[in-house]
This record gives sequence, structure tokens and C-alpha cells, in this order.
Amino acid sequence: MRDFHNYKVWEKGHQFALCIYRKTKSFPKDELFGITSQIRRAATSIPFNIAEGCGRRSDTEFAHFLNIAAGSASEVEEELLLSYDLEYMDKVFYQQLNKEVNDIKAMLNKLIETLH
Repeated sequence: MRDFHNYKVWEKGHQFALCIYRKTKSFPKDELFGITSQIRRAATSIPFNIAEGCGRRSDTEFAHFLNIAAGSASEVEEELLLSYDLEYMDKVFYQQLNKEVNDIKAMLNKLIETLH
């Protein structure tokens, strides 16, 4: 089994999820069960799935969970855009988070390629 702590993409995903939690504290209270909850779930799904995949025995299973993490990263990308369009975050912060999630997607894709 792999140790997820050894993967830079897990660390980056973990830090990204923490950032999303901090940023969404300022979202409107009426969004608590809407986009706030959804973006938090998707952001945490990234490091959660990397960690779960590390607990699997085969490269195929690991790659499967990395693909789920990549899907969650794409979901976050859309939720960030929606949050920006709804004016829940400013342009600079949106661009920073969007770059981070795209960096995570690129790292996941490279890791997946090494498993095939």
C-alpha cells in the first residue's frame, strides 16, 4: 500500500480544501446548504479520493480513485466560476483558486499516466 502523505498532489489538494473552507466562510448564510456545501464537498473529495486510492492494492484501483479526484477538481472549477459570477469572491481570489485547481488537475493527470 502507498502512503498518501508522500504525494505532492495530495498535499496540494489538502491545502486547497482548507483554503476553500476558509473562503466559503464569507459566503452568504443562505448558501450554507447550497453552493457552500457543494464546493466544500467537491474540494475535500480531491484529497479524500487520493488517500483512499493509496489504500488500494493495484495501480488500476489507485488510478480509478485518482480519476474520481480529477472529476471532483473539475466540479470545483465550475463551482468557483459560479461563485465568482454570483459575486461571492473577487476576481483576484477567483483567478488564484482557479489556477490552484487546474494545477491539481494537471498533477493528477500526470500521476494517472504513470500508472498506465
